[in-house]
Amino acid sequence: MKPDLPFVPGLQVAGIVRRAPEASGFSEGDRVCAFTFLGGFCELVVADPTQVFALPDTMSWSTGAAALVNYLTAHFVLLKRGHVVAGETVLIHGAGGGLGLATIQLAKALGARVLAVVSTPEKAAAARRSGADETLPVEGFLEAAREVTGGLGVNLVIDPVGGDRFTDSLRCLATSGSLIVVGFAAGEIPTVRVNRLLLKNISVIGAAWGAHAMTTPGYAQSQWAELTELFTAGTLNPEISVLLPLAEASEGLRQLEEREAVGNVVLQVR
Repeated sequence: MKPDLPFVPGLQVAGIVRRAPEASGFSEGDRVCAFTFLGGFCELVVADPTQVFALPDTMSWSTGAAALVNYLTAHFVLLKRGHVVAGETVLIHGAGGGLGLATIQLAKALGARVLAVVSTPEKAAAARRSGADETLPVEGFLEAAREVTGGLGVNLVIDPVGGDRFTDSLRCLATSGSLIVVGFAAGEIPTVRVNRLLLKNISVIGAAWGAHAMTTPGYAQSQWAELTELFTAGTLNPEISVLLPLAEASEGLRQLEEREAVGNVVLQVR
């Protein structure tokens, strides 16, 4: 999205319903989280009823505000595109960020073994708190992945980073494994030498949750219904490392841009 200036940023929020259409399924006073698709950095927002989700009483406002994008994306990546099953080994890049930690938690809930690739000791600690079985350094992750899998490789690589680690991600796949492309946080969009796919019968799969959810009515709501049980049980729990007042939104964005934050950055209106 590249809106014209000026605009108010902010994609996801949590709060109390002030007013709702009769047929929306929501009422004044309901606790909800929602997508705003811009305009979220405000005290009062308007959201399409199809983009509003009931927030369990067990979830705080902060965790509700941090949950939607990361966990719905993780659900889409692991189940819809990756078809992960219990006992498989999943390697997750960018594992210290909000999406990475959400993917770790959900992969563990699905019975997978998780290898988390991280860039700092703080992010390694967060990955372990979320359930990672092993944490691997960015530099040398290929050799480390081979070592901890006894040379077999991993069944699934989740890559929201791209850049120069892409080829090594292909190399660390087991026979018939898959690499799921989620994004390009490193900035560089890698290319695939397709002969690598032939040698071990491996796959490279795109995973754009937003494109699918926005063209499939009811899909995001069905995802949330499945995830709500795991949130309520405490199996899934967004990690929030930075909680800032709304007036300091620029500081939160700076920390995200410079990859200082571990987990999620949340703005608190009051």
